[in-house]
Amino acid sequence: MERTLAIIKPDAIAGGHSGEIFKAIDKAGLHIVVAIPAQVVGKEVWETFYAEHKGKPFYEKLIEFMSSGRSAFLLLEGPNAIQAWRSAMGATDPKKADPQSLRGRFGTGGPANVVHGSDGPESAKREISLFFPDQED
Repeated sequence: MERTLAIIKPDAIAGGHSGEIFKAIDKAGLHIVVAIPAQVVGKEVWETFYAEHKGKPFYEKLIEFMSSGRSAFLLLEGPNAIQAWRSAMGATDPKKADPQSLRGRFGTGGPANVVHGSDGPESAKREISLFFPDQED
């Protein structure tokens, strides 16, 4: 079994898309191990979370967006969880995402792409430890 972090971003919470996101998690064969209900998270947390992007042109806009509203955090588990969740999410750019994916259906562009998922085992471990330190392997 593999684990990954999923974040339901502020645009998805505000747009009322959480139910569809939970359906996609189930359809992908993933299990929610633990969740943190939707809440506003401060810029400091996002600066740590997205530290690898500091200095990139989109960094400041991303931090502002992520701290602008409520996000929910899910620890997902299942066979090939990282790839299964990334497939359900779709490409980062909603315009390039499969129209049936979450981002293709609900994303509007830039950081407003409704969900986040870890991009590999190392980032999953790091991201999970930030939000679910008691769930580390």
